[in-house]
Amino acid sequence: MHHDADHGLEHDLKNFTLRKAGRREVLRWMFGASITTWIGCSGQSNSSAPSNAAGTCATIPDETEGPYPGDGTNGPNALSLSGIVRSDIRSSVGAATGVADGIPLTVVLTVVDGAAGCSPVAGHAVYLWHCDRASNYSMYSAAAANENYLRGVQETDADGSVTFTTIFPACYMGRWPHIHFEIYPSLAMASSGTNKVATSQLALPKETCDAVYATAGYESSITTLAGVSLESDMVFRDGVSLELATITGSVAEGFTARLTVTL
Repeated sequence: MHHDADHGLEHDLKNFTLRKAGRREVLRWMFGASITTWIGCSGQSNSSAPSNAAGTCATIPDETEGPYPGDGTNGPNALSLSGIVRSDIRSSVGAATGVADGIPLTVVLTVVDGAAGCSPVAGHAVYLWHCDRASNYSMYSAAAANENYLRGVQETDADGSVTFTTIFPACYMGRWPHIHFEIYPSLAMASSGTNKVATSQLALPKETCDAVYATAGYESSITTLAGVSLESDMVFRDGVSLELATITGSVAEGFTARLTVTL
């Protein structure tokens, strides 16, 4: 595997502060009686927004951006690249020419305002990134340091939604399969991680991971997925109901992952 996962976990653990953990415990206590059942290793997905009925919704947990954000706060800044505002993030932009191969995945995030009856938030910017099927992060991992694929920015539409076309990410040592994202107040402000208003992660259901990892190119993820669970993952272990995507589709046709993100 061409991924420095040990360094990534150490960095993630340092960023997973007691403040964040405490916030999540409060959310779980407040909404535990009404949200969907906590998801374990079964991989059965429920609603992407457990408590959006009757104008109430729970704020997305604040998570670490990890060691490979590419937002200028830890080395390279993909947000400054020409062409980074795009929906299809499978290829690199600028002078880089790489293309990430893998099972097609469409990611639809819908941003809503919890303080305004869960109304859509239009005009914000969402920066999304994740590893490739070999567990490499572009701009950081040795095998993809000269690439910037699987990173992109979109502006939320009138419904508060953004759509990214990408590939299903790998599972690497110590982490449950996931996708990172940051939210900015506008496209103009999406130039540096210092301007973000929210940072979180999307978790992928086990049943879908099993199907994808049985295909060519994902062989190493079979072993790594067997060694981790949602209960043991250092980000998702204290509750994943607000971050677990709803998945539809198939290996043959590609998958769509949907998540409602409440600010």
